[in-house]
Parts: sequence; C-alpha cells; structure tokens
Amino acid sequence: MAKVIGVGGVFFKSKDTAALTKWYADVLGMPLQDWGGILLLPDAMAAHPGAATVFSPFKQETDYFQPSTKDFMINLAVDDLDGVLANCAKHGVTPVKTFPEEAMASSPTSWTRKATSWNCGNRSR
Repeated sequence: MAKVIGVGGVFFKSKDTAALTKWYADVLGMPLQDWGGILLLPDAMAAHPGAATVFSPFKQETDYFQPSTKDFMINLAVDDLDGVLANCAKHGVTPVKTFPEEAMASSPTSWTRKATSWNCGNRSR
C-alpha cells in the first residue's frame, strides 16, 4: 500500500514573509534559502537517534496548547535546546512552558501564536 513517509512542508500565511523568515533564521537558526523559504533536510534529524516527526490529533478540550487559542501547534526539533533558548532570550523570546526535554515559546504574535521546540540531542547541563 502507498503511504505517507513524512511531512513535506509546513505552509502558512504571513503579513510580512521577509521579516518572519529572517526572524526564524536569526532567532532559531533555521537555514534561510535564496528563494526565501527555509529548508530542513532529513539528515539533520537522522543524526539524532530516536528523533521523529509526530503527527497526532489532540482532544478538542485539551489545554496542552495554552496559552495559544489556535487549533494547531508546530513542534520544531532542535539540536541544542539550551542553546536555542539562550539565543531566543537575546531576542526577547522566553518560554511559556518548560519540561525536562521540551520548552514551548511563542514567536511574535503577529505571525504565529505558538511554536514548540524540543530537544532531540543532549541537553547541556
């Protein structure tokens, strides 16, 4: 049977696409391409055993996404959670929730309501 093998992209509307992609590149270290988008290749996650993309519906009444009121959440895998959080702090972004290997932080609210970063490598101590 033919089947889905991964997420081919995350696409969303933005009032200022250039500023948003620059923010993702500068604050989160995402690789900005010449054509204006960000390309995350599978070999980066493959270098971290056990890393995967999760595709999972939540019950309508969940509070897991709070403080966001959106019906979805984008979970970004990172190689160094503490390093990413330190860079975010330099840009005025602070986590709204933290867990042992996970932190939730909102990107600028004019662009999205919530993005989650989690660590697929070792968290620095």
